[in-house]
Amino acid sequence: MNNYSMTLPDYSIGENAFMDIEKFCAPWGKTAVMIGGKTALEKSESAIRQNCGSIIIIGSLWYGGEASYENVAELQKNTDVQNADMIFAVGGGKALDTCKCLADKLGKPVFTFPTIASNCACCTCVSIMYTPEGAFIEPYFFDNAPVHAFINTQILTDAPEKYLWAGMGDTYAKYYEATISARGENPEHFKALGLAMSSMCKDPIFRYGAQAYADNKAHRISDAFRETVLAVCVTTGLVSIMLTKDHTPDYNSGLAHACFYTWTTIGIEEHHIHGEIVGFGVLVCLLYDGQTEEFEKVKAFNKSVGLPTKLADLEISADDADRLMETICSMSDIRHYPYKVDAEKLREVFRIIG
Repeated sequence: MNNYSMTLPDYSIGENAFMDIEKFCAPWGKTAVMIGGKTALEKSESAIRQNCGSIIIIGSLWYGGEASYENVAELQKNTDVQNADMIFAVGGGKALDTCKCLADKLGKPVFTFPTIASNCACCTCVSIMYTPEGAFIEPYFFDNAPVHAFINTQILTDAPEKYLWAGMGDTYAKYYEATISARGENPEHFKALGLAMSSMCKDPIFRYGAQAYADNKAHRISDAFRETVLAVCVTTGLVSIMLTKDHTPDYNSGLAHACFYTWTTIGIEEHHIHGEIVGFGVLVCLLYDGQTEEFEKVKAFNKSVGLPTKLADLEISADDADRLMETICSMSDIRHYPYKVDAEKLREVFRIIG
């Protein structure tokens, strides 16, 4: 890529993060439409409206319940969406991804308001798209990051702790998957920068994660909670932007995510959260790669906070796991691995993990 531009999201974090809304949004227009999850809007809409200042919220809409192209198309027809200068995306990863895809298709600026700390969707240049039934389709890449993320730690610490819990698994995965994917290479600047930053997806989780999880349970905002939220929502998002500038998942994903996306076909997200599943996938990733010391380290951390360490924790039967082994090996997430992932070796890894 001889010529390219890089846009990075700004962000505000803290109990009073919403006080910055008018400051950062007013230069982009006078009106906004708020789109998000039902619970997310219930918990945060009033506080957002109270801090909008001169910006007029002309509508408040449910995103549709799934990050699907069908829901994006329905939202495109809405007159409030068409008339608004900007989109305020409110909620968890699927709500934010729906709004980012919508904003890209309409050419409108999007501002994100995460209400759970389960992933980095508030800061990334990609939307993970699913069928209306919840099966993974593809990543939808775009060039412009959300203009600004408003990360309200009061709302996040009041959210159920299971979201931060799962977010930790999705976050440390970024380091392990990226470094395996880039092994032995000399990547261009933006990828090298993302790889260098990726250690900050791992280190704060192992340093602060257990305390942050306990603080979230107690609805207590602490330094550990804030550092963990920043790792989950911001650092991982910045790494993702750098690693996907060429609009491929080659360096931004890996075997852990290949497991997750494959298992969406059997409805795993009905009872388990993305990052929870990916956190288990990291164990698969590390054992397959021969990183036994890191495998034990991550397994010990997972045990300490209750993240899954075996298939039974995810309610996946041995038969389902075996039936989908070839599918995992065919996923685009591992096409850039430094080696071919073999189904028989993968079966042995699952047998060892149990």
